[in-house]
Amino acid sequence: MNIAEMLALIALGYVLKRLIKSEKPFDYLRILVNDVLLALFIFGNVASKDLAYLLSIKTVFLYVFLVIGISLSTSYLYGRFKLKDDPWAGALMVLSIYPNTAALGFPIASLFLSDITPAILYSTTNSMIVIPIVTFIAAHYSSGGASVRESFLKALKFPPTLANLIALALVIAGVKLPAGIIEPIKTIGWLSIPLLLIYFGSRITLRAFDVRKLLEVGTFRIAIPFAFVFLTLRWARPEVFYSVLVEASMPPAIAANAILAQYRLKAEEAISVTFVLTLLVIGLFIALRFLI
Repeated sequence: MNIAEMLALIALGYVLKRLIKSEKPFDYLRILVNDVLLALFIFGNVASKDLAYLLSIKTVFLYVFLVIGISLSTSYLYGRFKLKDDPWAGALMVLSIYPNTAALGFPIASLFLSDITPAILYSTTNSMIVIPIVTFIAAHYSSGGASVRESFLKALKFPPTLANLIALALVIAGVKLPAGIIEPIKTIGWLSIPLLLIYFGSRITLRAFDVRKLLEVGTFRIAIPFAFVFLTLRWARPEVFYSVLVEASMPPAIAANAILAQYRLKAEEAISVTFVLTLLVIGLFIALRFLI
């Protein structure tokens, strides 16, 4: 999927929302994407890998952990000392550590590279780590500070989380599912990407837009990871450097907004911020491509 197609699907969702006044079709779309297609997409992509593949580009694998750690720790500290009991603190953490590495990251990485295998590795590994974390955070903050046990059990009820953990267990155990099973799952699951874009477009609203929240998410999700990767990885091979730079600096994932909506945690504010940041990041990397 290229950038033009991605923007067209977002625009389609926006138009459909204006034509269809009822929320029910979009609620059904969210359920279909979240509970079925996204779970299949994640399972198919993770279960199709093996440990040797995941460790084949060690620098990319390392930077997944480094970037998640930096974004998570800085946004957590900011939320704890600045935002305190505001539920936005939980939404900020989710948005800060869950980047759009596939639907947006892959097309942008292809602007710089002919082989985006490292970007795919980054995205796959990132999904394995991030999804359980963000669903736990969303469940915890949406429940008004529920216990760790309650939040953990609530997070486990989210199908993509279960799919991710099951697939990861299979990979670690060395279980290789036949291509006849994995490929149909991946093919059907891939429908989650265009449908997520349409759903995202249907949620676009600037009614809850807040410049302060834009700057907060932009800082922890984009500015800090971009600066960190640029300053520490410039020595690496171009395919590694540009893959990590792009994927680490993507705006929040559309799926992150869907998760926030699932747990009714500041979803409207999050979507407004994500929409603006998505446009800014597309412009940033298109400009960078022309400069180099």
